[in-house]
Amino acid sequence: MLSVALTTRSLVGLTGLFLAPIADSRGRKTGMLTGLMIFTAGLVLLILRPSYPVFVLTLTLILIGNYIFYPATQAFIGDRVPYERRGRVLAITELGWSVSFILGVPLMGILIDRFGWIAPFPVLAIAGGLAFITLSWLIPKDPKPASDRPSAWSNYRIVFSSPAAILGLSLSMLISAANEVINVIFGVWMEDSFALRIAALGAAAALIGLAELGGEAMTAAVTDRFGKPRAIAVGAGLNCLAALALPLLGRSLPGAAVSLFLFYFTFEFTLVSSIPLMTEILPNARATLMASNVASHSLGRALGALIATTL
Repeated sequence: MLSVALTTRSLVGLTGLFLAPIADSRGRKTGMLTGLMIFTAGLVLLILRPSYPVFVLTLTLILIGNYIFYPATQAFIGDRVPYERRGRVLAITELGWSVSFILGVPLMGILIDRFGWIAPFPVLAIAGGLAFITLSWLIPKDPKPASDRPSAWSNYRIVFSSPAAILGLSLSMLISAANEVINVIFGVWMEDSFALRIAALGAAAALIGLAELGGEAMTAAVTDRFGKPRAIAVGAGLNCLAALALPLLGRSLPGAAVSLFLFYFTFEFTLVSSIPLMTEILPNARATLMASNVASHSLGRALGALIATTL
């Protein structure tokens, strides 16, 4: 059941493939604000009608909003930051994922413990609203769409007829599938092998958050100077070695912790290093390609979750 639930969650990410290209057709700011609006609307809906079916709908809207906002943001940065410095800037934006995981998850836990399960959602809705207002004020107005601007379907054809784009999307799908296999299995593995309780598994999750933070920081520090393709190749190779080391180092609890840290560190470094490269493959369809990239990650996670429990 867990793998089916995770597969369903990841498949929601494929909706971004159809919605996120709004940032190519209508502008980057429009794409970002649309994503934030859907995100916040989903939260407000749950606050007004707290129930399990609405909770599921809210999670779906949150994911859809994220999958629209994220590619539009990457395309916006790709438009304005030179390729030579783009790795550092995009890596800094990626720090939001790991920092929110490390700091946000404990905060949400405290709110739930003191005020009930609904407590985090008003806080998140306020944050979404503030982000909407801030970006509306800070980001310049989108230029008026040109009359000869390619349609969304034209951009899709550009993306899926480009060998470089298809190879990049394949990389995203495969490394995400491999990562999700470990995501689904590691908690059960550590509980069965070392009799860890929930608190200790929470500490292991925090260790993964630190590994992702380190991978993002390493990307910001070295990827631009090292070269994006070379960084991706080295990161993917080290990630494969880290995966192969799991059954060897994982015979003891310290070894398991070290091997998991290395696995998630190298995965995050590879993933984040690939983003600036992807933003430069098709500048004329940048948001559509980045939306396709997010969808590829989601498809990879869905496949990984589906096969993980069987493996």
